[in-house]
Amino acid sequence: HLASLIEGGMSTRDAVAQMYKENRNVIFTGNGYSAEWPEEAKKRGLPNLNTTPLAVATFNTAKAKAVFEAMKVFSSDECDARQEVMLESYNTTICVEVSTLITMVDTAIIPACAADMAIYAGMTSLKGNREATYTAVKKETDTLKQLFANKPHDLAAEASYLCEKVKPQMAAVRASVDKAEDLIQKDLYPYPTYEELIYSHHS
Repeated sequence: HLASLIEGGMSTRDAVAQMYKENRNVIFTGNGYSAEWPEEAKKRGLPNLNTTPLAVATFNTAKAKAVFEAMKVFSSDECDARQEVMLESYNTTICVEVSTLITMVDTAIIPACAADMAIYAGMTSLKGNREATYTAVKKETDTLKQLFANKPHDLAAEASYLCEKVKPQMAAVRASVDKAEDLIQKDLYPYPTYEELIYSHHS
């Protein structure tokens, strides 16, 4: 756009000034990583494409296609194809992560919880909040399974569903397992703990 203005006869100064005037809403001199900028951007009418599905949805809009075609980067059909590939990649990645998480919990975490719980069968006064904590792991994982089973099959709809419904539930499962990790007897826990991962090279 700048080159077009100059080639059209506008002085460099005036062309730059016009570009600044048209685009100054995107200039922010504060902390771009703080919560302040998204709020300010919203006031300025700027989009906040903070998830993959939201960003990918704009890849083949009429405006995006016009830019790609004008710059001879992609054709209209290529934009559509690229978007489809990005959605398939995102969906496949999340689905693999969900399946892996469920398998890890079902085949290792829950059995470890049961084994740890059995230790206190003869002295329940020592079990603390283990029963509620371990039951929460099962409950949150079952909820994840149900959400995952109900995902739509349309690529865009599936991506949005995985992002907005499934990923938050994955975080809920993770949080429940983190609490269980603090209680399970050390030699029963099936995976390396954070402490072991961070400090194992010192031993």
